[in-house]
Amino acid sequence: MRTRERPYSVLITDDDVGHREALRDIVEPAGFRPVLAASGEEALDIVREQPVDLALFDMHMPRLTGLEAVQLVHQINALLPCILVTADASEDLMRRAFSVRAYSVIPKPVSPQMLLYTMMRAIMKAYGPPNDDDEVT
Repeated sequence: MRTRERPYSVLITDDDVGHREALRDIVEPAGFRPVLAASGEEALDIVREQPVDLALFDMHMPRLTGLEAVQLVHQINALLPCILVTADASEDLMRRAFSVRAYSVIPKPVSPQMLLYTMMRAIMKAYGPPNDDDEVT
């Protein structure tokens, strides 16, 4: 059985500081360690420099969209589970998201329960179920 010495880290990437902080305010009390990025480029630097267990990307950001960021992040860490968050969850976007191996697409406004449930499913798929010593509830 695997053990963890730290909480799961979640990279939250959104160019809107209010949305970034709102997502942080959902994941942090649930036992995750949030790492915030204001752009896709900043997210790429973070993934290169420190361990990240899961990544959340806003779809509509300047320069790099969430889709483009997921694609580039997977060039750095092919196994990192990535979730897109968007106000425009169309069928076309869903198709494109899955083509770049996004784990899921979550619509805005974000339901905290849906977000945490989806994150835990992505983590379990990537790393196996958490054990009793894990801090995430």
